[in-house]
Amino acid sequence: MFTRFRRRRLNPILRDLLTETTLSINDFIYPLFVRSGKEVKNEVASMPGVYQMSIDEVVKECGELKSLGIKSIILFGIPDVKDSVGSEALCEHGIIATALREIKAAHPDIFITTDLCFCEYTDHGHCGVLDPVLETVDNDITLKNLGLQAVVHAKAGADMIAPSGMMDGMIIAIREALDEAGFKHIPIMSYSTKFASAYYGPFRDVAESAPSFGDRRSYQMNPANRREAILESLEDEKEGADILMVKPALAYMDIIRDIKEASRLPLAAYNVSGEYSMLKMAAKAGVIDYERVMLETLLGFKRAGADIIITYHAKEAAKLLQS
Repeated sequence: MFTRFRRRRLNPILRDLLTETTLSINDFIYPLFVRSGKEVKNEVASMPGVYQMSIDEVVKECGELKSLGIKSIILFGIPDVKDSVGSEALCEHGIIATALREIKAAHPDIFITTDLCFCEYTDHGHCGVLDPVLETVDNDITLKNLGLQAVVHAKAGADMIAPSGMMDGMIIAIREALDEAGFKHIPIMSYSTKFASAYYGPFRDVAESAPSFGDRRSYQMNPANRREAILESLEDEKEGADILMVKPALAYMDIIRDIKEASRLPLAAYNVSGEYSMLKMAAKAGVIDYERVMLETLLGFKRAGADIIITYHAKEAAKLLQS
């Protein structure tokens, strides 16, 4: 006996007509990690296919991305010098500002989002200036620095700012700084619900940003908290965020769905380094059909409610979607 479900699945054309969720190259933002030097392209052992690159190599990479139909990147900087306040992040000649100018000169049509944080730039690896008494990030001093950093990025050519430090009040502080500097048109994509997750391990290898002591649980979210996760994103919406984000994605699809239902803002999901590396290692071990599992995972983020997917799989996915 055939029911309506089987009848609708028999013909592949009808299956395509009834597909509820689709994955597109336009959904992807590709992360890039830039450092000083020339002709530098260092593969990260824990993230096969992901590299630390000098600016000239990043410029080449952007050309390859465009050939695949990928139009958007998120840029992370790896400075030569780190200090207690992350001062290179505030410098107009720092690695991100310099990279922005050179990428935009070569590829004005690439949409560049910059990660706004201090963990890569501080010698202690935390996401801002430390409070010596509490031994955690000083929220208010860091807010001022985030505003300065955002303006540096905007002046250098950033198309969108993405603050990732989970500081209270960061969106309104950055919005005010950008507006006062004449960048009212620059959108903010907030890492609005970012968990203190074990999935970030490989990222800290590529970004060289592991904390030298303690952890980030005093400012990133408890993975056990669902209601708080929703409130965090709604608070950033009130402060003026243009786009919200959930990070990580794979273990938090319920949170993606919750926030999608609670807010009408566009929502990004960050398919983080640990999620990427797990699939790569499983493929190396021969225990999964890598391409199918990768596309199924990305489709799951869309089905859960993500409008944007930040993913290290973007190039591979783009090639498969074009075939």
